[in-house]
Amino acid sequence: MSTSEPAAATVIPVEDSHADAIGKAPAAAAPPAAARSLPFFFRKTKGAGGGWKRGVALLDFMIRLCGIAATLVAAITMGTTNETLPFFTEFFQFHADFTDLPALLYFVVANGIAAGYLILSLLFSLACMVRPHALGPRLLLFIFDLVMVAFTASAASSAAAIVYLAHNGSDKANWVAICLRFDGFCQRISGAVVASFVAVVFFIVLVIMSGLVMRKH
Repeated sequence: MSTSEPAAATVIPVEDSHADAIGKAPAAAAPPAAARSLPFFFRKTKGAGGGWKRGVALLDFMIRLCGIAATLVAAITMGTTNETLPFFTEFFQFHADFTDLPALLYFVVANGIAAGYLILSLLFSLACMVRPHALGPRLLLFIFDLVMVAFTASAASSAAAIVYLAHNGSDKANWVAICLRFDGFCQRISGAVVASFVAVVFFIVLVIMSGLVMRKH
């Protein structure tokens, strides 16, 4: 009876592929600490051209300063306008005040709100200078500037209609031209309306600039 020798066992080496994969896998780059600390709203977007965008942001800041001056001049001039004619008696006098006309009162409120908005918007304009690629501040400014265009334009237009009637009157409605008597009153309200329309032009320029910058993103 013959005996057979046991066959030699075949050894198959098993490599720790999981460990090798972990060791060979490149480590994911962690975002910079500065980027993580900033809110998403102020993080920069991809794109080049930070130099010219920073220049536009600087021009935006300067125009906002000019807009503050224009709206404050308009609101203060109109809000301090009144005149009393010198020929009056104890029981009868001629007096003109901006509060006598709701359109002029609305004009003062609208330009005051616009001036307050422009002062607050300087912070966002500075943010656009520091981070010219940040889309969030520019988008906010674009939306609120567009609202202010309509707001100040409506106030200036309504006041301009009153100024026109004050200077020319209306024969069909039997309204006399009060500027024939209240000359100082009419000059001041006319100057206030001009300053408000200048502010409207500033707002329009700001909207156009913001639109161009966002179009390049």
